[in-house]
Amino acid sequence: MPNIQSARKELRKAKKRAILNKMRRDGFKDAIKKAVKAPAADTIRAAQKALDKAAKAGVIKKNTASRRLSRLMKKLAKTTK
Repeated sequence: MPNIQSARKELRKAKKRAILNKMRRDGFKDAIKKAVKAPAADTIRAAQKALDKAAKAGVIKKNTASRRLSRLMKKLAKTTK
């Protein structure tokens, strides 16, 4: 446990950030699963939005979000054929 006040505050901030990052990560994973399970325009849009928000927040990198979205669209294109 940190003894310095600024270190204690930083620890509190890190815990809050970890919770938010986990929520964002779980959110985009759930959105992708929903889009694969029921491929409709709104579920696909929700998955894209969740991925973009996670990338913007720094939870995942921009290229990772792009790659995941690309793979999702490719998978959905196969199912619609």
